[in-house]
Amino acid sequence: MEQAAIVVLAKAFTMAIGGIFPALAIGKIVSKAMESIGRNPEAGEKLFVPMLLGAAFAEAIAIYALVVVFTLK
Repeated sequence: MEQAAIVVLAKAFTMAIGGIFPALAIGKIVSKAMESIGRNPEAGEKLFVPMLLGAAFAEAIAIYALVVVFTLK
């Protein structure tokens, strides 16, 4: 296998893994927050900020994967 092909495969796997798991994490975070708000509507204001922070931290992992892909040569 040529080096260029290996680099392309490495980039593809990095973005696939770096994108799938944060997406699943964000989905679970939002799902549980909406479930909690559905059970206790008064808690919506208390859950909103931690939910957004959790989603932002999970999204940061995907951005790190993108940065790694850009640094691969």
